[in-house]
Parts: sequence; structure tokens; C-alpha cells
Amino acid sequence: MKFEEYPDRDMLMIDLANHLAGEINAALMVNDTATFAVPGGSTPGPIFDVLSAASLDWSKVMVLPTDERWVAEDSPDSNAALIKGRLLTDRAAAASFMPFYLDGVALEEGADVLTAKLAPCLPLSVVLLGMGGDMHTASLFPGDAEAIGHHHNDSPIFHPIKMPGLAPLVPRMTLTPAALNGAMSKHLLITGADKREALERARKLGDPVAAPILSVLSGMTVHWAE
Repeated sequence: MKFEEYPDRDMLMIDLANHLAGEINAALMVNDTATFAVPGGSTPGPIFDVLSAASLDWSKVMVLPTDERWVAEDSPDSNAALIKGRLLTDRAAAASFMPFYLDGVALEEGADVLTAKLAPCLPLSVVLLGMGGDMHTASLFPGDAEAIGHHHNDSPIFHPIKMPGLAPLVPRMTLTPAALNGAMSKHLLITGADKREALERARKLGDPVAAPILSVLSGMTVHWAE
């Protein structure tokens, strides 16, 4: 793990956005296409704003969420709606987008359909992740040993989640540690003293089931500002 500390959040967002743009461009220099997996939530919004104007061949980039609630895009809980509204605008509007929610498809069946779509595009080029105060990342939640266990090369790419005791009541679909760890580069965006403390707590615990961020932390660059 590499830890990058910034003097303020504005600097973090601008510098990280430019760094991600450089990595996507580097991926396009050696491959016909690039894949860019991003989180939902409000924290990465400023990064998306900067990235959307980056001078890249966005027509060769596929953007996808790291995880998604199993809800239609018009739901306020949809990560897809947020990503499209903040990232896939301006120049980045030329990028393609892979939604995880499939209308009329059962959650478990959706995992198979999504796997067939994404598998030919692996490994992912660039992954941006967030982390909750409970040390979850993507939709890998504390206590979900099955999801955390999907870290081997032959593990599933997707993990459907419908366990109210481990996650919010809305069912979810998440990329597994195996899919995330296979990426060419991984970045974790966290802000505030509470998130830094949560990351340190996770490292002290040393248990990925209790602290899921540990399942993807190896080789990660962490970007933090107060």
C-alpha cells in the first residue's frame, strides 16, 4: 500500500483526477480499449467533474461501477445515475457505460449475464474505490465471508448480495476482490480524520472479513486529505 497525503481536498481531487486520466491514457497506448471502474456516492463527484473534461479518446473507454444497488437507473439510490450525471458528460460523454442493474432479471442470474459481458474485458485498467467508516469498500461488507473469499484467480467476477444483516436492505451487485485486485492500478479515495482512523483500524485488525478494505489493499494507492 502506498499512502498519499494532500494539503486539502481540492488539491486531492484535482491531482487524483489528472493522475487517473494519465493512467487511462497509458492503458490506451498499449491496448485498443481501457476499462475504468468507479464508485458511487458523493465523494468522487469533484474528481468526475475534472475527469469529464480530460483530453482522452473516451470512445475507447468503458466505464463501469464497482458496485450497484439492484434498482433502476431512475432510482435515487442508483450509482449509474450519479456516474452518468457527473462523469459521462463533456468529453467523457463519448465513453461507453456498463450498467450492473438488469431490468427484469433476477439478481443471481444477473451475475452470470454480467460475467459474460465483462470477462472478455479483464483485467480492468484502472479502479477507483471508496471506503465507509465500517471499513467496507464497493459492496464488500463486514461479515460477508463469502464475498471476501472471492479473491483467487478462479473466483467469480461478481457477487450478488441480498443479506439484510450484512448490507442495506436493497440487494446489490458488486465486483469481487479477485476482479478488483486484477486491475492494472487501484486507487482508494478517502477524506476526513474518521476515514483515516478507519483505515488504520482495519490494518490493525488484519481480518478481511471484519475489515473488507483489506481484501483489496495490497498494491493500492491511498489518497487522503483532511
